[in-house]
Amino acid sequence: MMQRRAFLKSSILLAAPTLSIPALAKTAQAAPGERTLRLYNTHTGESVRTVFWAEGQFIPDGLKDLNKVLRDHRNNKIAEMDPQLLLLLDEVNGKLGNNNKELHIISGYRSPESNAKLHANSNGVAKHSMHMDGKAIDIRLPGKDLKMVHKAAMSLKGGGVGYYPDSQFVHMDTGRVRYW
Repeated sequence: MMQRRAFLKSSILLAAPTLSIPALAKTAQAAPGERTLRLYNTHTGESVRTVFWAEGQFIPDGLKDLNKVLRDHRNNKIAEMDPQLLLLLDEVNGKLGNNNKELHIISGYRSPESNAKLHANSNGVAKHSMHMDGKAIDIRLPGKDLKMVHKAAMSLKGGGVGYYPDSQFVHMDTGRVRYW
């Protein structure tokens, strides 16, 4: 029988958005002192549920699983996401009582090539976006009012937080504290 820690470390799910595995969700409850993220990439349809922090340290396999789902979907380039950003996501989940639901990812890592194309076509994309450093993410939480997500993210004072109601996402980053 597989030990709980080994199971949790390997619990990545790459599945179609309609695939549901309720038994796995019950089995993979986080133990005290563990931090788990459940993400859904809106562009690739991939999902992941993984423990990324336990026993006082980050878990490399969990971080690797998250980095893959948060990759640049335009060219499949993977980068290391800032672990502090992942902790902020976990804290937003906790503040909103969203611990067992998927965070929808609009944008995680963005390669310099992708960012340059987006910047050329939009005023809303910074030339030196923190997405290129793996320090920014754009999210939404199905079933939660976007204003509540924005308010919860700002309350953490963990970095920049942007509110984009027309595009239905909240931007979070680990830069200096600022709001827009």
